[in-house]
Amino acid sequence: MGAAMRRIQAGNALTAFGIGFTVPFLYIYVAQVRNLGSMAATSAFVAFALGALVALPFTGRIIDRRGPVPVVMGAAVAASAGALSLGLSTGPVPILLSALALGAGQAVMQPALATMIVWCSTPSTRTRAFALQFFMQNLGLGIGGLIGGQIVDVAHPGSFTLLFGIEAVMFLVLAGVIATVRMPHAPSIKDAVPRDPSQAGGGWKRMLRHQAMVKLLVLGFVVFFACYGQFESGLAAFGTEAAGISPSTLGFALAANTGAIVVAQFVVLRLVEKRRRSRVIALVGLIWTGAWLIAGFSGLGHGSAVMAAAAFVTTYALFGIGEAMLSPTLAPLVADLAPEGSVGQYNSAFALVKQMALALGPLGVPLGAGVPMLYIGVFVVVSLGIAWLALRLGKQLTPAQDNPSLLKGAPVAPAAPVAVAKAAEPASV
Repeated sequence: MGAAMRRIQAGNALTAFGIGFTVPFLYIYVAQVRNLGSMAATSAFVAFALGALVALPFTGRIIDRRGPVPVVMGAAVAASAGALSLGLSTGPVPILLSALALGAGQAVMQPALATMIVWCSTPSTRTRAFALQFFMQNLGLGIGGLIGGQIVDVAHPGSFTLLFGIEAVMFLVLAGVIATVRMPHAPSIKDAVPRDPSQAGGGWKRMLRHQAMVKLLVLGFVVFFACYGQFESGLAAFGTEAAGISPSTLGFALAANTGAIVVAQFVVLRLVEKRRRSRVIALVGLIWTGAWLIAGFSGLGHGSAVMAAAAFVTTYALFGIGEAMLSPTLAPLVADLAPEGSVGQYNSAFALVKQMALALGPLGVPLGAGVPMLYIGVFVVVSLGIAWLALRLGKQLTPAQDNPSLLKGAPVAPAAPVAVAKAAEPASV
């Protein structure tokens, strides 16, 4: 791992640590500490998601024109200002504006950091680089949440201000670390100009003509909606309402998810990095199908409370194993599909799809709480759909895109925006 990659991964981990300080406590902070109620707290989450959805459509083109480094730094400063303002705000309007800035800043960082990882890796090393990023993120989030939980005190608003202040500092640390990174390619405006005349046209229009990328975006949406979008919404509602899971057990389940990722990440990586990505993603769909069936067992009421709790915790752990398998497959595949000068555009589109799926995730709450077995049935079908979509996507990929280990031993140029394989060019519909 080169010096640039080490600094990118370190900055990413520190940022995740700061985010972990605040994310689990945002609802409590707005609703109880500032005494604004559940509606204001929900509105803060909506503003957070809205900031991401507004900023991401414009992010990719800027990354491809100006390079990811200034984008990460600008987004980090914006997120830092949003976090600090959120910790000092007492009224609904300042809180919503702060959440908007924080959401936009955090969302823009994702594709920009992903693009930096792409530029500092090759197709054959990218799988391991993204697996390490995911591992560091989850480790940082877990440690941050653990320490933050020891600091917060609902009776003392200053403790929450301290948490948001720490998060703001972590974003500035990220900006400082990224400022020292020397990328292997110096970006300029001309890099955004397609060298192949057939690729001329708007970035979004051109990308939507790329069959493999469109299928990957659809697959990504289903993956994020069925997993991440349900963690703290529909699945939590199902657990507490249908399975009788206590809040403390829910906390253990979330910890089991993070623990499974941290423990399994590099074990899983050795198993998947030489296998076809499409089949790995399909296997994740089958694992998650099993996870949803186990969750359904916890809500049947046929066993003891201990059995129900164990089944629910197992569900979250299985989701974590699936996530560990996805981290070295989905994000690197986005980069390998991107044509010349469009890595930032493709990463931003994938981040946008993820945010849309997360924003729609709470739609599962009424089913999870009111019609629990229908909720389980729907997501069993959705998980099987992930496997089907992955196998369909595999038919659109070149052998090297589906299995980058085939490139090992062959000379490969660094993956700057102008060094993407011709096999990744969009195909016409």
